[in-house]
Amino acid sequence: MNAQEIRNQYLKFFKERGHAVVPRALLVPQDDPSTLFTGSGMQPLIPYLLGQAHPKGVRIADSQTCLRAQDIEEVGDNRHTTFFEMLGNWSLGDYFKKEQLPWFFEFLTETVGLDANKLFVTCFIGDEASGIPKDTEGAEIWSELFKSKGVEPNIVEIGSEEEGYKKGMQGGRIFFYDSSKNWWSRSGKPENMPIGEPGGGDSEVFYEFDFIEHDKKWGENCHVNCDCGRYMEIGNSVFMEYIKTEKGFEKLPKQNVDFGGGMERIAAAKLNTPDIFKISVLRPIIEALEKLSGKSYESHTESMRVIADHLRAAVFLAVDGVVPSNTAQGYVMRRLMRRAIRFAFDLGAEQDLCEQIAPVVCELYKNDYPEVAESENRVLDVLKREEQLFRRTLHSGLRELNKLSKQSKNLTGEDIFTLHDTHGFPYELSLEEAYSQNIAIAENWREDFDKLMNEQRERSRTAAAGTFKGGLADHSDIVVKYHTATHLMYRALKNILGDHVVQRGSNITAERLRFDFSHDEKMTPEQIKAVEDMVNEQIEKDWPVSWREENTKEALESGVAGAFGDRYGEQVKVYTVGDPEGDNYSREICGGPHVDHTGQLGEDGKRFKILKEESSSAGVRRIKAVLV
Repeated sequence: MNAQEIRNQYLKFFKERGHAVVPRALLVPQDDPSTLFTGSGMQPLIPYLLGQAHPKGVRIADSQTCLRAQDIEEVGDNRHTTFFEMLGNWSLGDYFKKEQLPWFFEFLTETVGLDANKLFVTCFIGDEASGIPKDTEGAEIWSELFKSKGVEPNIVEIGSEEEGYKKGMQGGRIFFYDSSKNWWSRSGKPENMPIGEPGGGDSEVFYEFDFIEHDKKWGENCHVNCDCGRYMEIGNSVFMEYIKTEKGFEKLPKQNVDFGGGMERIAAAKLNTPDIFKISVLRPIIEALEKLSGKSYESHTESMRVIADHLRAAVFLAVDGVVPSNTAQGYVMRRLMRRAIRFAFDLGAEQDLCEQIAPVVCELYKNDYPEVAESENRVLDVLKREEQLFRRTLHSGLRELNKLSKQSKNLTGEDIFTLHDTHGFPYELSLEEAYSQNIAIAENWREDFDKLMNEQRERSRTAAAGTFKGGLADHSDIVVKYHTATHLMYRALKNILGDHVVQRGSNITAERLRFDFSHDEKMTPEQIKAVEDMVNEQIEKDWPVSWREENTKEALESGVAGAFGDRYGEQVKVYTVGDPEGDNYSREICGGPHVDHTGQLGEDGKRFKILKEESSSAGVRRIKAVLV
């Protein structure tokens, strides 16, 4: 039984037991601004677990796609992924322990076919200070279930995780742990919960890979919550049983069940492998990487794991409407993609990574998630555009880091800012590269990096209109977008009409941009369309936009554009659309501010459109244009 079959059989199993199977929620929470991503199966169900009536009834089941960005640094080992699916079933005041535990045990041992001898479980040991008793009911249910399979249900009291490393397994099958491991509430342990907060003990199920030897670096003895990899949690039933009151803890009038099981982990258990990347929703991606690179998984394990996980996550983020950017969910998506592209260099795969791998990801999920099939072309366009954008600056950024490595120089906050501002490196990627090349990192790097970032933002907010004669009406988002669009159009006019085109003035408001330029005759409809098409092409390419100070004479001699009649000092601020040292679309003297990347001009499907082209004065034409 592969991963896809486990998912579908799980939903069928609980549908047959009266559960309404609901669609997955988006990876970006729609009604929860406190978090960037849906990180667990229960997250979209919280309002209903807290008392709101669910429109589908009191028994719910689903398979929820989840993303946990905090696990990015862990990806590369055999079990961590940023993207995963969580199988879930919920009872909203209906059934409780005596139904939930046998159902999950039946699903694991009968439907999936796992060996009961390899399963171990935990229960809540109770909290004497809070007056919450030990979950003897749960332990008794588990005892009978194991006996039914001929497995001796020895019970061991552990307590804390630290005690686990001291006591070890002691031949146990059922283990009692304290609230640090087997209690759930939004506030953590019982003593941390506010009045009115619900919570309860949970019961976890672990699968044993008995061929893995315990590594004592984690602790003296192995136990089910050990981090050595011998035991892997595959499911957790939370029994929301109590509410905290002024008098202490009392039973909830309606008690809920919240179950979450890792689909990928159950699939790995079925294969009896601790390597998540060998299951059926990840192995085909690895195989495609082997074919693309000519390298083997065994020789390039970490790189292939990182790429497979990160591109799978990026595909689903794109399906759910996220695009790479420098803020919020878009920043995480950009970091995932750029980290994958960087690791692809280790494989020698320096071209068309997304074009080759993203369709493999889509193929794995399109039958079970129709939205993947419906959005596949759009998803591929988003990912390919980001890859093209980053590859333009990746080489130069790596050269800069290699130069620092050869100089045996500490990586400073200024270095990291330059790599971010000029080469598009998320600061985390710069740190990872420094670690991999044994480049020391200055202790105060973050302080200096943040200072430079804040200074740049302040310059963008307070900079004068620079070379633009009419100036900017303000520094609102739309005016800044029109300002950047003017740069794209200026370069397009030079390309279409000729190098005689020189800026003669500009006025930018929130309603439109206006641009005056030297040209002796009226533009033809074909020329106007050619300019529009070229600008929209640059928006779709999503070029990075950055600036740096340069020597004025050298900048002008290198072809940097300026405005007619402007006088400059010895140093000027030069804005580049693209890579200042490599492939770029335009380089222009300007005071700013601008967007971070040209794709922002096309947000919400907007396109650049010239409304009017007319005479301004003798030998000067005027264009008015908008983003619509």
